[in-house]
Amino acid sequence: MISLFKFFAVLPLWMAQGLGWALGWLVFAISEVYRKRFVANARQAGIGWRQWLVAVGESGKLAAELPRLWFGQPVPVQWDGSHHVDEALAQGRGVVFLTPHLGCFEITAQAYAQRYGQSGHPITVLFRPPRQHWLRDLVKSARERPGLQAAPTTLAGVKQMIKALKHGESLGLLPDQVPPLGMGLWVPFFGRDAYTMTLSVRLAQQSGAAVVMTWGERLSWGRGYKVHFQPLKESMPADSMRATLLINQEMESLIRSCPQQYLWGYARYKQPRQEM
Repeated sequence: MISLFKFFAVLPLWMAQGLGWALGWLVFAISEVYRKRFVANARQAGIGWRQWLVAVGESGKLAAELPRLWFGQPVPVQWDGSHHVDEALAQGRGVVFLTPHLGCFEITAQAYAQRYGQSGHPITVLFRPPRQHWLRDLVKSARERPGLQAAPTTLAGVKQMIKALKHGESLGLLPDQVPPLGMGLWVPFFGRDAYTMTLSVRLAQQSGAAVVMTWGERLSWGRGYKVHFQPLKESMPADSMRATLLINQEMESLIRSCPQQYLWGYARYKQPRQEM
């Protein structure tokens, strides 16, 4: 498996993504469970077949491009809305960046770390460690780099993020990821109740940190990525339910801006697991 990672890491980005496109369609074709969930989630959001068909290949690109992003040469990155980041950092209260399973969410933290993290504004990203022990160390070491630290979805990881905010640093989370039981609320997502994490809301409310939405658009033909940033459309409510609903609505808005790159096959409406 490590050899496969190294192989994809040296491929040109356009080639890795091309192989990923084929992989996405292969999985879609052979896995009935994945295919039904993919289509059902897209239809739940009101996405037409022309758009979700494109997302089939884009989902495969997400997996195939990771080795290049983790172990390969830097890729071209464009910026959209970087002034929102500058304004949020200037407040000095820390920044919580929220990213849905849209486009290449790996590139958002990398791009931030390269531009801001190495100049006094590091970022800590929350990630769920793989079940395979050998893969855990690989993923953690691949994600961590100057200006970028990884925090696992454990109590220790939460403490790490709280400490980072207290120092006025930045955090990166995927709020449309299903949290463990007791760590979320059932809140509508595209019109259907989904168990939604409250961690991002609690961190922002308790610290007074600025909240910025972000996602990494995958440009065609391996030309790189465009990282988008935008602030919340309204202030974070004090009520946890209202605040979590607001985050879901913001996620929906981002996804509707480019449904072709959303990970529709993700089990967004599954039951939460019992423990972390």
